[in-house]
Amino acid sequence: MYLVLIAWLYVTLMMALAEATSPTGSVLGAVVTFVLYGLLPMGIVGYILGTPARKRALRAKALAEQASEQAPADAPASAEPDAGSHAPAAAQGSAVAPVRKEP
Repeated sequence: MYLVLIAWLYVTLMMALAEATSPTGSVLGAVVTFVLYGLLPMGIVGYILGTPARKRALRAKALAEQASEQAPADAPASAEPDAGSHAPAAAQGSAVAPVRKEP
């Protein structure tokens, strides 16, 4: 894709150079030739041909954000018991079964 864009810009640059160096041409005509035959059309073509890549980048960014939002939700609610080697501040909730001797 970029090869065609660069080649066309080269062609229009040569057209503008021929316009500027011609005895009947002008520098203003060369600038207008380069902009209207080169930059403007190739800018539009480059934008249109780059649309799929932009869509893929946006989709990848959205998937990455969605994955980062889901990662903390999948993590365990708390760390391992006594992972910090500190004494418990309060009684543990009902999620931990009490340890008892068998009768």
